[in-house]
Amino acid sequence: MPYTMNMDEIYKKIENGERINKEEGIFLLKNGDLLIMGDLAHGIRMKKNDPYTVTFVMDTNINYTNICYTKCSFCAFYRDEKRGYTLSIDELKEKVIQAKKNGIDTVLLQGGLNKNLPYSYYLNMMETLTSIDGIHIHAFSPPEIDLMSRISGKSVEEVLIDLKNRGLKTIPGGGAEVLSERVRRIISPHKISTRRWLEISKRAHLLGLKTTATMMFGHIEREEDIVEHLHNLRNLQDETGGFTAFIMWDFKPGSTPLSKKVKHPATACEYLKILSFSRIYLDNFSHIQASSSQGNDVRQMALFFGADDFGSMLLEENVMRSAGFVEHSTAEEISHIVKVAGFKPALRTTDYKILRFI
Repeated sequence: MPYTMNMDEIYKKIENGERINKEEGIFLLKNGDLLIMGDLAHGIRMKKNDPYTVTFVMDTNINYTNICYTKCSFCAFYRDEKRGYTLSIDELKEKVIQAKKNGIDTVLLQGGLNKNLPYSYYLNMMETLTSIDGIHIHAFSPPEIDLMSRISGKSVEEVLIDLKNRGLKTIPGGGAEVLSERVRRIISPHKISTRRWLEISKRAHLLGLKTTATMMFGHIEREEDIVEHLHNLRNLQDETGGFTAFIMWDFKPGSTPLSKKVKHPATACEYLKILSFSRIYLDNFSHIQASSSQGNDVRQMALFFGADDFGSMLLEENVMRSAGFVEHSTAEEISHIVKVAGFKPALRTTDYKILRFI
């Protein structure tokens, strides 16, 4: 006789700190009550981290090129070679120096997949930028690492060692979108597979390079795809412990081909439900970020639905901006929002070491 799902039993299991399986996760995500899930997620967050502290990082996101051959249907940022740009090493250095003058100590570096860039460009970039005192370079998502491997003829491990030897310390988890091949075949058929994304992340972890994990939802994915995505992350975290945090945001349809397949943008309730579910399902992740993708009001609410971190300032952000969404906050604004919610704001490093309370 097949097992019949019982929501109260699943809630009780979560409350007792027991891990739910994929089938229970799908049932919960489809049928769970938003407020109950939020309460359970908040309880988990309060046990995993200092219940009084909400952290954030002061950073900027520099895109070194917008030329990209994958032409993903969800992206409004990419351009072809005729219309795109690639920053020189000197231009990148100037941007980082200016960011430092503005009080920024972390630089997130990501770019399109530009097949015309030589491997030496990335190595020179790292050597130059990591030589700037007081700056942490958080750079190169798995698809970028994959491209470097292919243009250099080196293995992923060799590429990561080259970058690490030139000062790379942490890696962003971009390019994941949804780690379900059903979804990837539709929205990003030319980007690396789920298996490759996980393989590169694992290799980084084994070399001592911590990474984040991400997810972009609110387009064509189903609940089963979201659970598959989180299940892949949870399994790898069990194996390596190399993910520092999980960051999710909703798809911004403006000026993108994928917008034609999306019925409506994700609502605040949908965002909070998936956020709380992520905190529940990713029981081996310490930190869950509250994204700015729904605006600061929802970002503040997320602190009661499983999030313990307020993300970053993103002094320069171009990808969501290209889709018509802009949300920028100063350190003072973030601090105020966190305090009004009843928490203590703390400035942190990329690897979640607290620098000081604000």
